[in-house]
Amino acid sequence: MANREHLALLQSGAVTWTEWRKQNSQLEIDLSTANLQGENFRGANLQGVNLTKVNLAHALLVRTNFNGANLSSANLHQAKLIEANLSEANLSIANLSNATLTQADLNQVNLIGADLSEANLRGAVITDANLIGTDFRNANLKDADLAAAKLIRSNLCFANLIGANLITTDLSEANLYEAELMQTYLYQANLYKANLMNSHLGSSYLFRANLSEANLTNADLTCANLKNANLAGANLTGANLRGANLTGANLKGTNFQDAIMPVYLGCD
Repeated sequence: MANREHLALLQSGAVTWTEWRKQNSQLEIDLSTANLQGENFRGANLQGVNLTKVNLAHALLVRTNFNGANLSSANLHQAKLIEANLSEANLSIANLSNATLTQADLNQVNLIGADLSEANLRGAVITDANLIGTDFRNANLKDADLAAAKLIRSNLCFANLIGANLITTDLSEANLYEAELMQTYLYQANLYKANLMNSHLGSSYLFRANLSEANLTNADLTCANLKNANLAGANLTGANLRGANLTGANLKGTNFQDAIMPVYLGCD
């Protein structure tokens, strides 16, 4: 439960809170379970603070520092976290649905089981993050950096990942149904048993990606680079592979039924 003194200091204003934190930098701060819905903590220093089960729905948290903070099971629905620092924070099972996290720093964040459905993460840095079972349904991840992130069994259906960096990302068994992955970087990404049905992968970079046993039914792979990719046992029924590069790919047991096979279109 939130420490009443800590809560009163935070709500007394940015100047008071900042000065108090400077003088008490080693103190463990407890704001857990506090109802801070709609509050304005723009630019506040909440580094390392215990914010478990806190209610920050609709809060203004632009450039707020949550580095290393514990926000597990917190409610951040529709919160504005533009350019916020959430690196190394614990947001497991947190509600971030419809939240705005554009250009936010989520490096090494823990978002296991969190709800980020319809969240805006455009340009966010989410490298080396633990996103196992995270719900990104309808989320905007355009131009986001997800390199080396763990997205095992995550829900990314209808998500916008255009131009995102997914190099060496683990997307095994992830749901990418109808996801937008055009011009996405998936070098050595693991998509084992991933659901990519009806996804759009035009001009995506899948060099050495693992797509074994993935479901690519009706996927658009126009001009995709699948050089040396592992497509063993993958289902490409009805997929569009016009202009795709399959040089050196492992096609053992791949299902190409009704697929539109590679035809040179002058793709770069």
